[in-house]
Amino acid sequence: MTHWATKVLGDPTVFVQAVTVDGELAGNAVAWWDEGRRFIGYWLGRQHWGRGIGTRALALFLEREKARPLYADPFVGNTGSVRLLEKHGFRRTETVRYGEHEHIMLVLDENPT
Repeated sequence: MTHWATKVLGDPTVFVQAVTVDGELAGNAVAWWDEGRRFIGYWLGRQHWGRGIGTRALALFLEREKARPLYADPFVGNTGSVRLLEKHGFRRTETVRYGEHEHIMLVLDENPT
């Protein structure tokens, strides 16, 4: 909670949105700056996977988050997240390594249609 309170919610350049389903918190989406690049990330509770909720939530988030280019770097094994990002116009640019973990770098160059 300290990380969220100070690094996320305490930073005015960070954009955070809750994802709700039937009035209940289902996840979140967030955009932040890292070394001059705008990144996004999201989390959705497992019980909400495969129901189109992530697709809708990301579409709504991207309507509000106007910065482009916009980057995402999901874990290489998170194929669902990679597919979701590609569905919204992100394209793969490279594979990056954070310690022992490989991630796929994706970028959205312009506003999706």
